[in-house]
Amino acid sequence: MPPKEQHRSHRTGWLRAAVLGANDGILSTGSLLLGVASSNASHSSILIAGIASLVAGAMAMAAGEYVSVSSQADTEEADLALERLGLETDLAYEHEELTRIYVERGLTTELAREVVTQLMARDALGAHARDEIGITDTQAARPLQAAAASGASFTVGAILPLAGAVLVTGPDLIPVVAGTSLVFLALLGAMAARAGGASLVRGAARVLFWGALAMGVTAGVGALVGTPM
Repeated sequence: MPPKEQHRSHRTGWLRAAVLGANDGILSTGSLLLGVASSNASHSSILIAGIASLVAGAMAMAAGEYVSVSSQADTEEADLALERLGLETDLAYEHEELTRIYVERGLTTELAREVVTQLMARDALGAHARDEIGITDTQAARPLQAAAASGASFTVGAILPLAGAVLVTGPDLIPVVAGTSLVFLALLGAMAARAGGASLVRGAARVLFWGALAMGVTAGVGALVGTPM
């Protein structure tokens, strides 16, 4: 008997928000620390900037994710309300509409009608939501879940480069923060790729590239606008 297939699409709701939050936490906080450090700021100023980045970034990520996913949820609810009204006022049309969808997917007209009859007898709204609109339980918008995952993961991500800035002072701070941030970004990319069933090397490489670019640009700007010690 062949091994059971391991599908991962049910993870997309929280995985996207968590990966985005952690990536942004590492990258934005690490870049900010490097930019401030490159400007020859004091160690206390660097830490204040890092802590402010952690708090503001986590709140912004959670709030932004909540508003964004809430808009998606509102759209889904409006579509469901429209389908609910159609089922209440013209059931025959809704039956024929779903039948056409199955015919377009390859079923004969007779088989499609029989399938639709049985599906609608069990859960008419669910059948139309899934096959006409594309709303499923695994893909449905969950604003609170997305906000919590995004805010928490940003906090965890931001703590990583900030810890390096807390523990190291002087000229070693910049290479330590840059190095640890890139290592954590690579690990995050590989973990996200593994959770999604993609290539670990490709997942790590793409976040490394953009992470190094962002931190390099930010450090360069900090060095240009900073004042000599």
